[in-house]
Amino acid sequence: MSDTVNFTFSDTVAGYVTAHDRDAGRFTLRTADGREFEISTAGEISAELLRNLDEPYADAGGHLHTMLEPGRYLHAHVVFYPEGGTTRIEAKRLLFPGRRPGAYRFEETDWWIRQLESIAGFYRRAQFGDGPVDFTRYRTQLRLGGDKTASHIQETDTISRLVYGMASAFMLTGDDEYLEVAERGTEYLREHMRVVDPEEDVVYWYHGLSVDGDTEKKLFTSEFSDDYDAIPMYEQIYALAGPVQTYRVTGDPRIKSDADATLRLFEKFFLDREQGGYYSHIDPILFRADHESLGPNKARKNWNSVGDHAPAYLINLYLATGDEAYARMLEYTFDTIVEHFPADKHSPDRKNSPFVQERFHRDWSHDTTHGWQQDRAVVGHNLKIAWNLMRMHALRPNREYLATAAEIGELMPAVGSDRQRGGWYDVVERVLADGQEHHRFAWHDRKAWWQQEQAILAYLILHGTTGEERFLRDARHAEAFYNAYFLDHDEGAVYFNVLASGTPYLLGTERLKGSHSMSMYHSAELCYLAAVYNNLLIGGRGMDFWFKPDPAGLPDGLLRVSPDLLPTGSVRIAEVELDGTPYPDYDADALTVRLPRGQGRVKVRVRLEPVGKAS
Repeated sequence: MSDTVNFTFSDTVAGYVTAHDRDAGRFTLRTADGREFEISTAGEISAELLRNLDEPYADAGGHLHTMLEPGRYLHAHVVFYPEGGTTRIEAKRLLFPGRRPGAYRFEETDWWIRQLESIAGFYRRAQFGDGPVDFTRYRTQLRLGGDKTASHIQETDTISRLVYGMASAFMLTGDDEYLEVAERGTEYLREHMRVVDPEEDVVYWYHGLSVDGDTEKKLFTSEFSDDYDAIPMYEQIYALAGPVQTYRVTGDPRIKSDADATLRLFEKFFLDREQGGYYSHIDPILFRADHESLGPNKARKNWNSVGDHAPAYLINLYLATGDEAYARMLEYTFDTIVEHFPADKHSPDRKNSPFVQERFHRDWSHDTTHGWQQDRAVVGHNLKIAWNLMRMHALRPNREYLATAAEIGELMPAVGSDRQRGGWYDVVERVLADGQEHHRFAWHDRKAWWQQEQAILAYLILHGTTGEERFLRDARHAEAFYNAYFLDHDEGAVYFNVLASGTPYLLGTERLKGSHSMSMYHSAELCYLAAVYNNLLIGGRGMDFWFKPDPAGLPDGLLRVSPDLLPTGSVRIAEVELDGTPYPDYDADALTVRLPRGQGRVKVRVRLEPVGKAS
């Protein structure tokens, strides 16, 4: 069988223009891995400028040859024609992420803020229409355009993720409509999904509700196939994500009380006090991690049970309170990660892999036969570790945190990203078999929206903290791919998955805008933190943040306004307004505002600016 390509096919090439010959009708594009493609412009070509959600199509066809300047990054949709032993590559569509070389629209001050506004508007309409915010109408599953499916399940975590997104949208815009959704969603979770156990002095959360008319059926254990008939740690973790982000805005002490009681659940029943870390599941009757009923989840630990505390709720809980107890728990989880997760650190006899380990037995030996994961790597989990280690390094500077994050950042592009088309892959085999040069895909070469988020945030914070230009380059490549292909300009919000070339993949659950896996969390988290990192940490530009607390609910009367765990001294308060009036009682460097008591809730706008950089 011949391995010569003798058929035409279309694909995408992303890279930097190195040469352009208008008279000859061609230009050369160099990809991230250094290959050069000579591309013909002889045929019919469309060209456009990258656009945000709710922006009109911006045709660049009339400026095509002017814009093909050396140094410019772009995406080229091309057709490959094998001819006479060579391959001619003909451009059909070009997508420019900026108006000039070195300029990227997603680095505009308000790009991510406007994107989050659009996404929040989509989910508000999809779940509640134009009427009142009534969470009895909430449904987990949403079709591509936001219509609800016949499924009447309300999952706790997806409500919480929606709440997170709406609270984040309020923080960046001050639009009270988003805060209303966040607060009502938090109340709904407390009233319908929360279980208070006074004997154990803990709170835990139902998996969800099955709704049939006015009848609710509580779903205690998980209905998801990986976790069926168990209480998985990650579901308890993400039940806190939305309420805690809302707590950052409102300071509602009831939310903190729920979070603390859930943390007591983790410490009593999920923590392995002998060998460290947190178990991934407990059984629903005895609350034991070692019960036979758990089957393959018996006495297991994984990335979600150890690492997801930080991004889902724990960093935000610390930002809202400054409580050292939360800082110590963060430190414990990150120390556990650097001790046990880096690639084959404790298995020198095994073939080395650049990917972290993600699943473990109780004694931290590697679990390489578990369910779908086997000995496979989720690319986004590696990037998520790098991103969150850098956040923790800002709070507790630690050479090992920095070294581990930087090593992951250096290793991942070659093994987890698409060096020709841009974007990041999903699940791959951790170890190369003999004779292999590429880590094989577990099932497909599609690219999921949440894994692009992890790449963008990891490389933005790596660059913003270290100043390394290679990390900025990888951040820009990831941002360009995400904004070029994941934004749904027809129906709104973002796609779940795209093909390797960037074409939306719209089959099965991956067609949905709401599902067990998707609700607004990752897209909103990306918008919120990409705005923070691009503006405050990298771009030298100030930002406004909004809060609406009742000062009486703040234990020390201080509103803490740090937008994320950023390097100490990198950001300060420039100005504060209470209910539209300038307010002077704040500590610019400590990032705190002392609020007046006795007048009820106040709406606070805080202007933050980078230290030592022009805004």
